[in-house]
Amino acid sequence: MSSLESRSGRAPARRAPGVGADSPPELDFSVLAAGPVEHSAVPAIEFTILVNAGDAAVRSIQLRTQVRIAVARRPYDEQTQLRLGELFGEASAWANTARSFLWADCSVSVPAFTGSTTVKVPITCTYDMEVMATKYLHGIRDGNVPVELLFSGTVFYDTPAGLRVCQLPWESEAYHPLPARAWHEVMDRFFPNSAWLRIPAETYDRLRAFRTRNCHLTWEATLEHLLECTGEQRPARGQD
Repeated sequence: MSSLESRSGRAPARRAPGVGADSPPELDFSVLAAGPVEHSAVPAIEFTILVNAGDAAVRSIQLRTQVRIAVARRPYDEQTQLRLGELFGEASAWANTARSFLWADCSVSVPAFTGSTTVKVPITCTYDMEVMATKYLHGIRDGNVPVELLFSGTVFYDTPAGLRVCQLPWESEAYHPLPARAWHEVMDRFFPNSAWLRIPAETYDRLRAFRTRNCHLTWEATLEHLLECTGEQRPARGQD
């Protein structure tokens, strides 16, 4: 088995019989790895993509990647279903509501290569709980996040007659089970033991006035005071 086969789990793509030297390269995409970006100014997860062109010479690729979460491709226990209830409703309705949705859409340039190469596709993560992907990822505490990557873009390739251009076929895609801990590790690194809540400016002004009147030193103390006023109890450790 070649080193390429051992890394990707599939044999290198080859030209179909009868495909001439001027024909577009048949590109194959697979995900080698995914995880937190170690040195980044913003929270980000990076996918390492193997691009396999068989024996073709590729001048460059302007690669667009649509990253989607394929909700139905993993099981969910009762507690996870409760955490995701805001997104998909009651568990009995999930057969109709738990559909794939967009996580990120990004573009990268792939430089010249012959045969195969790898490219990094980074995704900036947000802790904005109004974003559907953030709500979902926050609710997944174990196992894997089912991720589908759909590729499109422009391929520039060399032929005996000169440079040629083609578009990636619509079926160019790959699947990768991203460990849920990867996203939580990123969030814990940038926002340790924290969560973000977006509210209207008017509501913020009212909260700030309440904090000032009650001489609270932190926003946590302000919100705890409000929760206590409603009789809301702290959850037991380990519960949501």
